[in-house]
Amino acid sequence: MRTKIVSILLAGSLTGMLGSCSPKKIELGPNPFITHMYTADPSAHVWDDGRLYVYASHDIDPPRGCDLMDRYHVFSTDNMKDWTDHGEILNSSQVPWGRPEGGFMWAPDCAYKDGIYYYYFPHPSGSDWNSTWKVGIATSRHPAKDFTVMDKPMEGVGEFGMIDPCVFVDDDGKAYFYYGGNYKCMGAPLKDNMTELESPLTEMLGLEDFHEATWVHKYNGKYYLSYSDNNPGANRLRYAISDSPLGPWKSMGIYLEPTGSGTSHGSIVKYKGEWWAFYHNKDLSGIDELRSICVDRLEYNPDGSIKIVKQHK
Repeated sequence: MRTKIVSILLAGSLTGMLGSCSPKKIELGPNPFITHMYTADPSAHVWDDGRLYVYASHDIDPPRGCDLMDRYHVFSTDNMKDWTDHGEILNSSQVPWGRPEGGFMWAPDCAYKDGIYYYYFPHPSGSDWNSTWKVGIATSRHPAKDFTVMDKPMEGVGEFGMIDPCVFVDDDGKAYFYYGGNYKCMGAPLKDNMTELESPLTEMLGLEDFHEATWVHKYNGKYYLSYSDNNPGANRLRYAISDSPLGPWKSMGIYLEPTGSGTSHGSIVKYKGEWWAFYHNKDLSGIDELRSICVDRLEYNPDGSIKIVKQHK
């Protein structure tokens, strides 16, 4: 009897110890998490300093329309609740090859390799903006300051309505470039210099109802391409899965329902052991041209499919 009692006590102590070692879930603040200015199109990344950075476009108040979006800010956190605004890192006046009238600095992305941060952004090169889209690159040795725009846009990239650059760096260090619009998504491997395509762009096949906002991440050895669809007046975020970073892709459906904004644009990243879905809504302003970035947990089913993200206020 004594041995049995001791065993029960030891088992109870072990259970208590295991329970106390369970990781505590990160507590999120309210959405939107940036409220002192209007922001959209969040691209989230975790760099070597242990912080999570969000590169976002900027809706200008009072609103006039998407042509007035002409600058970028960067935000970072180390706890998913308290955010630092690192200030403006780039604006249209700093683009030497850009549209004379400026504006049109839409959804960006950022990548890192060998001590350099590469900031990719769409911008027209001419007054006829939708027919002259290009993708520019700015570089820095810091994640949130001192970016300098390269003298020329990327070669082989630029077409009517093609926007929203995304760069995915695989586990082996190989980088891939994507962008899309006008109902198609294109992708290609990048050269080691991160500024040139290694081969011509090819269409990403198998995507259902593609609109824009390409994002690529990797989970359990599979590649996930997420994007905004064409649901009228209330875009949703869909995703597809592949065994290759360039497809072909298998459409898997919706992971983020409409947010209240007519547009939708998101990114997916792992931080502190959990997966996060970033997106924007218009809850702060009630106006489609004044959006705000948000974040919520993202969870996978055992088969690798993504659960519908629960949007919190």
